[in-house]
Amino acid sequence: MGENSPIVGYTLGQELAQILIERFPESTCTHLETLPPRPSSTAPWPEWVHPPLREHLVDAGITAPYSHQAECASAAFSGRDVVIATGTSSGKSLSYQLPILSTLATDDTACALYLTPTKALGSDQLHSVGGLCAEVPGLGDIFPAPYDGDTPQDARAGIRDKSRFIFTNPDMLHTGILPNHPRWGRVLRHLRYVVIDECHSYRGVFGAHVALVLRRFLRICARYGSNPTVILASATSNDPGAHAANLIDRPVLAVTRDGAPQGARTILTWEPGIIEGAEGENGAPVRRAASSETASIMATLVKEGARTLSFVRSRRQAEIVAMRCAEELNLAGRFDLSRRIAAYRAGYLAEDRRRLEKGLDDGSLLGVASTNALELGIDVGGLDAVVMAGYPGTAASFWQQGGRAGRRGQGSLVALVARDEPMDNYLIHHPEVLLGRPIEKTVFNPRNPHILGGHVYCAAIEAPLSDAEVASLGAEEVVQQLAAEGFLRKRPRGWFASLEPGQALPHENVHLRGAGEQFAIIDQTDGRLLGTIDGAQAQGQAHPGAVYIHQGESFVVDTLDLDERLVLVHPELPDYSTHSRSVTDIRIVGSPDKVANPSPGLWVSNLEVEVLDQVIGYIRRAPDGSVLDTVPLEMPPMQLRSRAVAYTIDPLVLDELGIKDIPGALHAAEHAAIGMLPLIATCDRWDIGGVSTQLHPDTGLPTVFVYDGYPGGAGFADCGYDRFSEWIAATYEVVRTCECESGCPSCVQSPKCGNGNNPLSKEGALALLGAMCTMLGVTP
Repeated sequence: MGENSPIVGYTLGQELAQILIERFPESTCTHLETLPPRPSSTAPWPEWVHPPLREHLVDAGITAPYSHQAECASAAFSGRDVVIATGTSSGKSLSYQLPILSTLATDDTACALYLTPTKALGSDQLHSVGGLCAEVPGLGDIFPAPYDGDTPQDARAGIRDKSRFIFTNPDMLHTGILPNHPRWGRVLRHLRYVVIDECHSYRGVFGAHVALVLRRFLRICARYGSNPTVILASATSNDPGAHAANLIDRPVLAVTRDGAPQGARTILTWEPGIIEGAEGENGAPVRRAASSETASIMATLVKEGARTLSFVRSRRQAEIVAMRCAEELNLAGRFDLSRRIAAYRAGYLAEDRRRLEKGLDDGSLLGVASTNALELGIDVGGLDAVVMAGYPGTAASFWQQGGRAGRRGQGSLVALVARDEPMDNYLIHHPEVLLGRPIEKTVFNPRNPHILGGHVYCAAIEAPLSDAEVASLGAEEVVQQLAAEGFLRKRPRGWFASLEPGQALPHENVHLRGAGEQFAIIDQTDGRLLGTIDGAQAQGQAHPGAVYIHQGESFVVDTLDLDERLVLVHPELPDYSTHSRSVTDIRIVGSPDKVANPSPGLWVSNLEVEVLDQVIGYIRRAPDGSVLDTVPLEMPPMQLRSRAVAYTIDPLVLDELGIKDIPGALHAAEHAAIGMLPLIATCDRWDIGGVSTQLHPDTGLPTVFVYDGYPGGAGFADCGYDRFSEWIAATYEVVRTCECESGCPSCVQSPKCGNGNNPLSKEGALALLGAMCTMLGVTP
């Protein structure tokens, strides 16, 4: 392969890894492991499968279904709610296509509904089902059709009246179908199946909203006399059955044993080298950016003839990594290869997207830099290597992305290039945590009163709510509040919504992808609405001068209008990033829900808090991580009522540990813990905040708080409390093993610190976290 001769006995992935290790001596391969190939496991075709469908699939080369496909399909056909959680490209789609198409073939009134979190995935699945319906006898009257925001108005009535397999998304289900359910009477009366694809993506605030939409939808189905079987598809995750059951509020069978074949897969974890002379905050060392390293690695792999897919964090990075990769190939004189590099991201036209997918699949493209748009179920095969520019946030996403390579049985390489932050640093030095099992729990809280209220009102608009339905939602207090405010009225037949004549329906004001009031983001160069941002996040992420990345596109904020709830921006690609600086106060509301005292001198609480946060400025940071300057701002304070996990330390314990800089120790420990909470719960560090203080007025003791950055909470802090010992042990380990002297972004510095990472004491945090591990009885 290329200029390096193959090493006898090496798999393809091992050979590629060895080439990278020799090519980049300034960087470090922290772990190299090859997972053995796995043969396929098949099962006989179920007898109930529509015979022409089975014959068509056999003719297409599918001589028998994989064992997980047959198990999931048979459970669904028998009426059992089921979630299938197997690897990328393991054929999960066939698991729902078999029972649905077989049922619709024999019952000419039966209907099905498919829900997708992304438009690209929905289009891909619609294309697949449409092909089967066009080619298989007996399926010609199903008329599968999309029903989303892009569906022309003049086509919608025909779809409602004729299609028996509707492809839509949770947003349209919420704003288009549920408030107009009388128009959907035919579908709702005969609905036999609901498919919820990529259900692991429903987490946090979004997950709570979608769970409530699904509860409302299944309730309306029951009013029309149907009880559809729900089929959920998920990436491998921690307890997919429990996650699915929390989404639909019904017991769900989990199918997790993967019967699809897998080639030998070599996993490489990679630490970029330190940039000589570059300094971050407080003189901290700066490592080469993961995106720059990824571009160089992809160029090297492509030169060796390996078809490579690189995953990056944003649309802008996708374009930059592809461009830098092509430049490196040009500098090496490989102009023939640089023309076969491309970027892939959301926002491309469908025909361009299909062309790129085909080029990557058939080998005409050798390297593609992509956002996570290629992570979900779009069918791309024939890849030799996957490179990730930073940990993608969850173990589920790591395996989804890594599973894109080697899916046709050949060997492959999966390389994780660490970003300069605690989570990445921890995982590349503790690969057993990443490779041993899916370690995070998918977290969302459908009983968050800030989210629940809007959905209860929408549900009452759709049909009166009985007391039993209110109780099943856990909404008794929310209903009383809505009644006191005049939104609901109690009648003998239940709770009825109060809606004035001509008043707009509340559905448009309940935003599934946020919580609380929403700020509109407007591109003032052309007046288009780009999207919305939560009011709780607006000042910290969309202040004047902020570089704001919205769905991967880069803008600079010109105006933040708090009264009109507007963010005015213009497109720009500045060569710096911005990070807000703020001061934060926090107080405890009421008594803690849970308190633990695992050892004398240590108390851990799960509680409600009120956070007062004021943005006072922002820093501009160069691409290499160095600080360019600090810009002051005058912004009013923002109030947030949320959930927190807190721990309190007796000052005598700190004295015994010899900690001199108590504020610095608490602050550093807080930063490290925030960086590691995503290990436990499926959150991003930008979803959570923290406060540490040597003497908190509500506790009278040194206290550290970590709280959810959303009104009412999203479940992240609650999960931190439930798995506190595991969380603190991982936090201690990442600080202990970091090679820096006094703190850096890989351990105790935070890119979002409101105080400019001051004061910080890595030494004090090590002593504190180590003692807490002893007090908790855990060994890192």
